[in-house]
Amino acid sequence: MASIRISLLQQVLRLVLGAAIAALVSLPASAHHGWAWAEEANSELSGLITAVKLGNPHGELKLDANGETWIVEVGQPWRNERAGLKDEMLVKGVKLKVVGHRHADPAKKVFKAERVFIDGRKFDLYPDRD
Repeated sequence: MASIRISLLQQVLRLVLGAAIAALVSLPASAHHGWAWAEEANSELSGLITAVKLGNPHGELKLDANGETWIVEVGQPWRNERAGLKDEMLVKGVKLKVVGHRHADPAKKVFKAERVFIDGRKFDLYPDRD
């Protein structure tokens, strides 16, 4: 009887430990992705693309905005495509404006785009957001 209790206790401890490890492993991803890291208010940023990295989990543009280098997160490939924003439009040398959210820490030059404007054309990556 005592060995059954110990075995049951070991199984419960394994489950609890496994759940704790899974939660800890997922923290870095949840800390970055989503919107929790960004300011609540919308902002605008304009500049020239100096580098591009597209793909999952989202695309990133380096943008020269008034002499400052910003990392601008655009959507996942499917989100960009749904908005009509093609990879060949996001290349070095393209001037664009983004509307979205700056990083809550002003020292971090990171911007999450909700909308992208190229040559006056609007690409609404997150139509359900203001």
